[in-house]
Amino acid sequence: MPIRQASGVFPRATWKRGETERETALREIKEETGLDVQFLGNFRAADEHALLREGRPDVTKQITYFLAEYKGQSFRPQPGEISQIRLMTFEEALDAFQYESSKRILREAAAYLSAHGT
Repeated sequence: MPIRQASGVFPRATWKRGETERETALREIKEETGLDVQFLGNFRAADEHALLREGRPDVTKQITYFLAEYKGQSFRPQPGEISQIRLMTFEEALDAFQYESSKRILREAAAYLSAHGT
């Protein structure tokens, strides 16, 4: 599972007008990692939080997560955006995440994969 090493977060994307959530995810994954991925099933998890650290407590950021896989490709981190991409086991990723909401989403994704035999 690729996660951003410096802060232990899932890859993130910025939606562009006219894109679906999945189109945004595919575009950003390609831009940030160089990977062409395929979505796994219909997994979708959501999270939201106020932008307190950015000094905007009145603004709520909404984040949507999907499961995807890649095959036979090499990572190409986007310069200036991604410092390192590293594959981790479930336990390593769980330990790397700083926020409980990220850990919750990782657990939900693992449960989905287990239940759907993916």
